Amino acid sequence: MKKVYVLVFFTALVLPRFTFGQIFQFTVNLNYDQLVSQQKTDPQAMSQLQAYMTEFLNTYRFTDDVFGKEERIKCKLNLNLTKSISLGNYEGNAQLVITRPVFNSSYETVLFTFIDRNVAFTYLPTTQLYFNENSYTEELPYLLAFYAYTALIFDYDSFSKLGGNPYIQKAFNITNQARNSSPNKRGWDSNNESRNRYALIENLMSQQFTPFRESMYTYYRLGLDVATQNPAETRAKVLQALNTIREVAQQRSSSVLINSFFDAKSDELYRILAEATPEEKSKVYTLLTSLDPSKTQLYQKLLQ
Repeated sequence: MKKVYVLVFFTALVLPRFTFGQIFQFTVNLNYDQLVSQQKTDPQAMSQLQAYMTEFLNTYRFTDDVFGKEERIKCKLNLNLTKSISLGNYEGNAQLVITRPVFNSSYETVLFTFIDRNVAFTYLPTTQLYFNENSYTEELPYLLAFYAYTALIFDYDSFSKLGGNPYIQKAFNITNQARNSSPNKRGWDSNNESRNRYALIENLMSQQFTPFRESMYTYYRLGLDVATQNPAETRAKVLQALNTIREVAQQRSSSVLINSFFDAKSDELYRILAEATPEEKSKVYTLLTSLDPSKTQLYQKLLQ
């Protein structure tokens, strides 16, 4: 994993200070329709903003590991801008989607989705943005770095047990710096927010969630990656992972980590378990509806 030594060269048109070598294949989608309706946007500035985010995420070296072209982590960042209170100051929400290929197949599974409802930053095309992991610089690169490290955590956890540990520490450091210095503390601080960036990194740092993270290795590497050779083994490992998640949920039932997992995985879980035996389906229906009650209608199809 991530051991193919390939040197890839890029022409640094926008951000020449970034080091070379691509880790991610990030697609950035920017929606600013609400700003247009408010007559508070410049399409050229929006195009430059999108280019900046794409360049930063795809060229900054978030890890020293070397990735082959086929190993790059595929992600989508969907940014929806809803308000501009002054020139260059934006508010909105974002969705991060992290995917991973399944071994010996063309299928790509969604590792995680995260909805960030507290996005606020300043961007002016004429102003250079700086990023320093050890000292808070500016909000936008800190947001993007948090998303990148989150993607690394989930990708590495899926290939080796607790493989994302180094990137949890990186994301935690980003969060800590921002909590102390960011003008937009709602996304970075606790403030009774159960699904913001602080809540996500708190879950990932907590020992209570270590079994959840270990179950991601079971689900993906031991489960999905053998699906083409042994579907029954895949179902067994998926069920094992779900039982582990149930134990964690009994302690932390309303966590952003578990809720976001089922937001991403409900359809996939149904497809995998639809091939189970009637006895297995009955058991897994009870398990899934207790863990993910909002999708009960979907899971009921397992009993038909």
